Amino acid sequence: MKKNKISKNWIQRQKRDIYVRQSKIEGYRSRAVYKLIEIDEKFKIFNNTKSIIDLGAAPGSWSQYIVKKYKKSELLAIDLLNFEKIDKVNQLVGDFTKTENQEKIKSFFNKKVDVVISDMAVNTTGNKNLDSIVTGELCTDAMEFAYQNLDSKGKFVSKIFMGSSFNEIVADAKKKFKEVNIFKPLSSRKDSKESFIICKLLR
Repeated sequence: MKKNKISKNWIQRQKRDIYVRQSKIEGYRSRAVYKLIEIDEKFKIFNNTKSIIDLGAAPGSWSQYIVKKYKKSELLAIDLLNFEKIDKVNQLVGDFTKTENQEKIKSFFNKKVDVVISDMAVNTTGNKNLDSIVTGELCTDAMEFAYQNLDSKGKFVSKIFMGSSFNEIVADAKKKFKEVNIFKPLSSRKDSKESFIICKLLR
């Protein structure tokens, strides 16, 4: 009964959500695209970039936006889930944290890249502290991967949850990058603990 009530509430919220409606009108696969659009407009993430890695890309709205607006960029998207093909996006299915998949990504570009983005998060358990810790680990893994594979002028964007590991992740980012910002897009739901960490210029 409780599960059914939660499902009904979720469906009603989706119907009321202006970003859900807008994503359907504009042909994007999820409302998450508007978070990236806000980040890009504020921080100019993709200006003058040629190579981009999208970690945790499914269902693919971030990749859709990039190839639509930045046609000259080469994009590789990876996710655990096998998601529907997107024209002009190179897609890889697998766990990005596995060494063999990281090697596939590296060999695809065969050089340092311009941008690494990550919208990865765990499926929520209801335990907000646990969710933030595990999502924080994904952010840390993505940041380390970005640090190893970005060009010196590279940029890194990742979802980050407010929680016990937040300050530690920000401190680590400041050791790796010269410019670090935390930003919560207007399109993030008000009751969500998510923000995004935006990093530029390797130290």
